[in-house]
Amino acid sequence: MSATRDLLTNYQNVIDSLTLVAGDKGIFDVTVDGEMLYSKGQSGRHAEPGEVLELFTRYVGPDVPRYPRD
Repeated sequence: MSATRDLLTNYQNVIDSLTLVAGDKGIFDVTVDGEMLYSKGQSGRHAEPGEVLELFTRYVGPDVPRYPRD
């Protein structure tokens, strides 16, 4: 899954845990600390490549460096 790979490649320095939960009917939701960052059900489409990473980057803010450190 590219969203998982993107997150772990770029933010392994700040992610304490990442859980993938299998859903039915093609559900694809990304939540961080209880906040929904992306929902296929709400958007009506699957995330574009890099979209979840961009949303996570905005969520953590500009002061959090990517890995390896910028």
